[in-house]
Parts: sequence; structure tokens; C-alpha cells
Amino acid sequence: MSTPFPFTAVVGMDDLRLALLLNAVSPAVGGVLVRGEKGTAKSTAVRALSALMPEVATVAGCRYSCDPAAPDPACPDGPHESAPGTSRPARMVELPVGASEDRLVGALDIERALSEGVKAFEPGLLADAHRGVLYVDEVNLLHDHLVDLLLDAAAMGASYVEREGVSVRHAARFLLVGTMNPEEGELRPQLLDRFGLTVEVAASREPGQRVEVVRRRLAYDADPAGFAARWAGEESALRERIGTARALLPEVRLGDAALLQIAATCAAFEVDGMRADIVMARTATALAAWAGRTEVLAEDVRQAALLALPHRRRRNPFDAPGLDEEKLDDTLEEFAGEHDSDGDDHPEPDGPDGGPDGPGGGGGRPPASGPEGQDTPREPASGQDDTPARPEAEGGPRASGAGEQSAVRAAEPFRTKTLSVPGLGEGAAGRRSRARTEHGRTTGSRRPRGALTRLHLAATVRAAAPHQRARGRSGPGLVVRRDDLRQATREGREGNLVLFVVDASGSMAARQRMSAVKGAVLSLLLDAYQRRDKVGLVTFRGKEAAVALPPTSSVDAAAARLESLPTGGRTPLAAGLLKAHDVLRVERMRDPARRPLLVVVTDGRATGGPDPVALASRAARLHASEGIASVVVDCESGPVRLGLARSLATDLAGTAVTLDELRADSIAGLVRDVQGTRSGEGSTGINHRGRAA
Repeated sequence: MSTPFPFTAVVGMDDLRLALLLNAVSPAVGGVLVRGEKGTAKSTAVRALSALMPEVATVAGCRYSCDPAAPDPACPDGPHESAPGTSRPARMVELPVGASEDRLVGALDIERALSEGVKAFEPGLLADAHRGVLYVDEVNLLHDHLVDLLLDAAAMGASYVEREGVSVRHAARFLLVGTMNPEEGELRPQLLDRFGLTVEVAASREPGQRVEVVRRRLAYDADPAGFAARWAGEESALRERIGTARALLPEVRLGDAALLQIAATCAAFEVDGMRADIVMARTATALAAWAGRTEVLAEDVRQAALLALPHRRRRNPFDAPGLDEEKLDDTLEEFAGEHDSDGDDHPEPDGPDGGPDGPGGGGGRPPASGPEGQDTPREPASGQDDTPARPEAEGGPRASGAGEQSAVRAAEPFRTKTLSVPGLGEGAAGRRSRARTEHGRTTGSRRPRGALTRLHLAATVRAAAPHQRARGRSGPGLVVRRDDLRQATREGREGNLVLFVVDASGSMAARQRMSAVKGAVLSLLLDAYQRRDKVGLVTFRGKEAAVALPPTSSVDAAAARLESLPTGGRTPLAAGLLKAHDVLRVERMRDPARRPLLVVVTDGRATGGPDPVALASRAARLHASEGIASVVVDCESGPVRLGLARSLATDLAGTAVTLDELRADSIAGLVRDVQGTRSGEGSTGINHRGRAA
């Protein structure tokens, strides 16, 4: 087993370390979501936490880690009457992004259940994580069906596995810790709310601190065991402090004044539901215990708000998590209780890092391990809005030169009609187009390829019934052989690659018009976020087209690129379509199962070069010849309309919708067809109620 990097050797990352330690003191806080750019020691810090967790007492031989003092009466390995106990280190169980459902919840052998009457169950990761830590790296990339299972287990404290009437239930209470890079896409709101605390991390810009990070990492890589031994004293001290805080936690008093501040803060920031209030109360209590106090103070409430509220204030996927600290201070002052005036009556014990509020809390570093007198700068609080200005689209057109206009703001987004790819796909689970999936309604059966995962009971009975006499059946039971088993085929929804090709030329440059166009694209991006699509953005203007954003799961990044998009110049429509063709060709090689949907946003005009209209028509027919589903959003306005966008849609073998028709509440054009990607595949509807026809 490899030696983990010591928790106390992590440089900086004060808020991250504090959030993890508070969960170690009080697992009821509800876990931590760590957001930040790549290469910021997110995973290193989380994995290091497991070495600090107290040991767990379990029933000997129980695969579900039952507590010998209070065993689960419904444990599949039970009953555990007067069973001997044993102790083991707390587990850190990692859930891979590509894990299967059976790996997460456990596998039930349906074949043995039917043929032998044996309930054979192999526990999954949820059973391993019971009374420990469940860690999900890149949690924002987790498949939807696994997210649903995590939500159910986290809400009920138990995992249920059911296969055709055969069911198994076991306890599954765990500390959920996830890390993510927001550039790769955001989390679903339901899962986001399940994390008690959230922390934003970023690499330090201080050269001295960066030098220390590199020095420690190189020392660890050269001799992991020796490096860990040098930090053993710090680790032991921190482990002891966690135990002391845990013992003190039941004695901490959460007074009415602190409760009023918590409730007032959550109301002032308009967070949904009551989970935020509960998490803040638990966090403030843990902070007081960590500081060695038996009473919650206003400073605990403030720190709890900075950790528990930022991720609960998002109203749409394009909002950055954050908290207005000035408003927070005003709210706390307005609802301050009398106990805050005598805060000096609660002195805090000193600690090596300047007091118990320092997240290192007894960690520190050996005197010889870093530069003397070096102050470790504290990173911004998790709720602090420290986001830099959005960068200009990489590789995209820039607003410089004659005839160019600066970027305009997008109009308010709206709910759009559903656009989907025709036919039946087999891509990643999502919510846009029809597809063969592991989840959804049952549409038929087939012989299993490999292990049986979803039994089609009726088809299995039909296959076994004609052979009962030959098999010597004498009783009421059905004699089933392996050849009789049938796998259920199911139909659900998949996510697609939605590639936007946006006209940013001079013909679109009227500020009000471009604002409406950006609002429409922003609305489609919001729809793509909700349907779990990948998105990409190609723009064309002047003399060329550019990939403003390669295909990604980060709808936020696409929205940022769109916001900074300038306009002006000629209209190289053919170049935009050909650039889109190149992007789709590369993506097809990377992920052949994910079907594309091309959304061209233009008025249909083409200028520049010899016969630009014919060139655009040929480029469009290239997409049509490869069966790419396409939609043209017609941005033409004014009393005289040439209908060029609809001609382009015809060449693409797609459909055209106006900006008004794109709205879900539009009366015009309730249903329009996106032409099939191959002859005979049919079409897909665009329905004003947001459902595919």
C-alpha cells in the first residue's frame, strides 16, 4: 500500500483544510465539495484526510461494517447478536467516474436466484463506504444514473438493490467528498445541495509559497516513507486534536442568538429549502468545538456561512458561486445577540498556527522544511467573489479593426422548444434524444451478452416454458436454464454534442439584434446544460471562421465565450460550416457513440470571395450527405426578408426556426421537423411544451 501525502504537509489551502477537518470532527456537517482549477492538490488533500480519521469498531466478518454496539437488524450478513467486535482504520472509498451501477450498489446474481433460489449478493462501493468517506474525483462528470443512486443513498442512509422482485437492503451512511474542475461542467442542483460545504481553491500566486509546494512534492516523490515519517509528529498532534474536538462537540451550546443569526442569514441570501440552515448550525457547532469552546459565537456563524452558502445561491448554471461578504456582515450585525458583546469571556487556546481557527490546527511544519519567517498567505474565503474577468475567446475573432463592434450583452434567456436528433442512438445517458440505454422503459428482450444485468422476466418464462416436460418438472416451480435467460432492452434518452455555429459578421451587428441572438444562444446553452449535452462554439466573421470553444461539458465556458463575442466584417458562411465539419469529424473519432446536433445561428447571408452563396450551399450539403441533424435559427429581421436562412436549412436537410418560434411559449410553428440523419430514420419534433414530438 502506498504512503499517502501527509495532510499537515499541504501548503496553504486554508479553507479546504478547515472544511475537511470540520467534517472529521462532525460527519453530520454533510461532506465537502472542492471546486478549483487542475493541479491545486484537491485530490491530495482529500486522500490525506483518511489517515486522520478515528478508527471504526465493526462486527467481525460483517461486510457492511456494522457497529457491534448497535448492529443493523436488517444487515444481509446478520443477525449479529452478541457478535465480537474489532477495530479498523476508517475507509476512504473512491468512486471512479466510469464505474458501473453494479460496482456502486452491488451485484445481485439473478441467474442463481431463479435457477437455485439463492440470494447471492456481492456488496458494492456504498457498502464499503458505510461509516467512512466516499470520495468522487471529477464528481461533475459522473453519469446521471449514478448521481441518482448517490442521492437516494445519501438521503435515506441506506442502499436498496432490486432485480425483478429480488431485493437487498443495507445501511450506507458516509461522508461524501467530491472534487471538480468547473471548466469541465457544473453539477446538477440536487447533488450540489447534498454537499454540506463547498470550497473554492486556486494555485497561489506567491512565488515563495509555490517554491515550498514544489520542494515538498519533490521530497515526497523521492522518499514517501521518509517524508511521512518527518511529519508523523504533526499528524499525530492533529489527530489528537480532532479526537478532542469530537469529545467536546456534544457539550457545545448553540444559543438562540446564534440560531437567529443563522436563520436571518439564510433568509437574507434567499437560499432554497431548510438544508442550508441545518448545515450552518452543524458547521458553527463544529467550529466552536474545533476552537476549544463550548458556545457558538458570531464568528463561527460567519465562517459557517462562507462555507455552507455559496453553492446554494446559484439560480442558473451561469451564476458563479459566491457570497456578498458585506451583506453577510450587515445581516450578522443586525441580528447580533447580547452574547457577542462579551466575546472576550471565551478565550481561545493558542495553537502552533496562531490559534485554533487556523485550519492547520496543530499541524504547522517542521522548522527546517521551509524558508524561515515565511508567511503563508491565506487564500480568498470560499464565498469571496474573486473571479477574474472572463478571457476573450481563445482563437476567436477579436474586436479590433475597421468596421468591428465591441461585444454586446445577451438578452434575458428563455425556455426553448426541444431540439433532438432523430432515430435511436446509443450514446451517453442524457435527456435529449431517444437512445438504447441501461435505464428507461423496456422495449424488448435479447439473449444476454456476458453477465445478465436486466432480466426480462416474461421473455425468460416464455423461453423456458416449452421445455418443462423434457426437463422433468414435477412441482409448481419453473425449471430455468441459463439458455432461457433474456436480457431486457430499454429505451431512454442520451446526451448529444450540440455544436453552435454563430454568425458574428456585420450583417448581425445591430446591437439590439445581436443581443437577441446572444439571448437565444444562451437559452439553448441552458437547455443543453439541463439535458446533459456537450457543447461547442464556432464563430465566423471577416475573412475566417474560428473554434471559439472546442466541444466540452462546461456550458459556463460556452456562455463566457458568447458574452465576449464581438461582431463586424464580412460573412464567410461557408468557412463557418466547413470549420464545423472539421470539429464534428474529430469528435466522431473521439466519441463515435455521441450523435451531433448542428445549430447554425445566422440570417443566411454570405459575402466575401467568388460566389459565396454557392460555396455555402455546397458546405451545407456536405453536412447533409453525412446525416448530421441540423437546425438553422433564422435571425433575419425587418419588413423585407430574403428567406436565405430557410434555403440554407434546405441544403442542410434540416429545419429553420425564427427567434420567436424558438421560444417554448411561442404560438407560431408549434411543431417543425429536423430531418433524419439517414433516409428512413424519420424526424424529430420541436414542441412548444418542451417535449419531443
